[in-house]
Amino acid sequence: MKDPRSIIKAAVSSEKAITYMEKFNTITFIVDIKATKKDVEKAVEELFGVKVARVRTLVTPKGEKKAYVRLTEEYKASDVATKLGIV
Repeated sequence: MKDPRSIIKAAVSSEKAITYMEKFNTITFIVDIKATKKDVEKAVEELFGVKVARVRTLVTPKGEKKAYVRLTEEYKASDVATKLGIV
């Protein structure tokens, strides 16, 4: 696996991302275009000390890869967002 900091490029703080965080305990990141779902899962777990339940990815029309990372129930996405300075 690559360095986790090279996989996770930025956190997304759009209105949709905040809604996903509140409703689905999901954080949205812009990630390296070549990163797999497993790479994203391991990077988030290592960087933030949380457990990931599921990762969904998509490539935006801008050519960026976006990852929706759902955390397990014992962790709060809002706590991680506070560390990142989103909320």
